[in-house]
Amino acid sequence: QSNTGTPNASDLLFEQPQMKNVAPGTTLTYDYIRRSGIEKGPFGPPLNDRIKLNVDAAAQPENRNIRVEMFSGANRFPAGPFEDMPGNPVMTLFLEHHLGSVAKVLMANPRYIKNGIRKALRENATVTPVQATFKGKTVEAWRIEVQPFVDDKMKDRMRGLSNLTYVFVTSAAVPGELLSIEARSKNAEGGELLEEQLSYDQNAG
Repeated sequence: QSNTGTPNASDLLFEQPQMKNVAPGTTLTYDYIRRSGIEKGPFGPPLNDRIKLNVDAAAQPENRNIRVEMFSGANRFPAGPFEDMPGNPVMTLFLEHHLGSVAKVLMANPRYIKNGIRKALRENATVTPVQATFKGKTVEAWRIEVQPFVDDKMKDRMRGLSNLTYVFVTSAAVPGELLSIEARSKNAEGGELLEEQLSYDQNAG
């Protein structure tokens, strides 16, 4: 915690017991969208799917055992299960999947990109208290924004994606705490190089 009471972005996303407010037996559903306007689409066709977390009780009362259904049908992506997890694995799942596709497009090492994002979240993220809407109510939330590669020494090799902007919205009032993640990059003309979103489905059971 810094003196202003604003939490560190990395702690907020990766070090909190986010699952403790999820009742065992619950399924958390996240809607996922990825689009890209890049010619000959290295990111592939638009993907509109879901990630589901089936949550059960674990050995530790605050932790959960989590089975993952990451996308459906031919898009299915093997992930999990997670045993005795305090945090919400969907953030890591989203980022790992995102890193894999970005690394392929950039012909870069996914670890380099991952480390860049992690470091930026620890050191350079903007964390702002905001209000969000959850199931018709206004809830207190944190908005985390970061641009990890703007000053990166490799940015010339990033095919315009060095302006990738990540926005996370979390709230302790939401089961699993995550409301949304967005990763986006536009070119100088405003064309969409990449738009990737994950959002908590407030209407799913």
